[in-house]
Amino acid sequence: MLAPVPKSYVYEPPTDPWLTVLHSDDRMLVLDKPSGLLTVPGKDPALADCLEARVRERWPTATMVHRLDKDTSGIVLMALDKKALGDLGQQFEKRRTKKTYIARVWGAMEGDSGLVDLPLATDWLNKPRQQVDHERGRASQTEWRVLEREPQATRLHLTPLTGRTHQLRVHMLALGHPILGDQFYATGEALAAADRLQLHAQELTFYHPDDGREMTFISPAPF
Repeated sequence: MLAPVPKSYVYEPPTDPWLTVLHSDDRMLVLDKPSGLLTVPGKDPALADCLEARVRERWPTATMVHRLDKDTSGIVLMALDKKALGDLGQQFEKRRTKKTYIARVWGAMEGDSGLVDLPLATDWLNKPRQQVDHERGRASQTEWRVLEREPQATRLHLTPLTGRTHQLRVHMLALGHPILGDQFYATGEALAAADRLQLHAQELTFYHPDDGREMTFISPAPF
């Protein structure tokens, strides 16, 4: 059974490096977000420090095209004007982009690859947690492939075919293999096995809003 969602916590985002820019041009930015940093600010003033705020110190017009959970690290895309935001946002909406993640999950996965097809919805009694919900849930699919088997864990390559909140985290939990260090969905040894969520957005492919050329960026997993 999962522990109750903490009602409060001390937000201490990483500061070194302050900002990691993988690519910049007149239309967009590609960034590498560390684990522990919010993508956008929270409602509480104590949660004002975030990737978006840091970027806007240098690029005031920068706007998020998509988001990563606070504890997930990896590649994030931002647009520098409304036209680029619309173009890039459409690519995500129409699933023209390709995102791949690296994760370490608890236990030994059966088989070498598979597809999780389970609908997800908000767990209203335990927000912001999500849950598998066959009645109210939205369609959610994740492809997985084993990269390495460890004594008590499995390293996976994950490809989300949809973009639901906490999708990868809940799908791995549903398989019985929570992601290591996941404070929302892991318990016991799986939670204690890592000092951060072992989930990283390693690769992102999309098309440049100017000329449509395919662009791929890679940020190797830090774990």
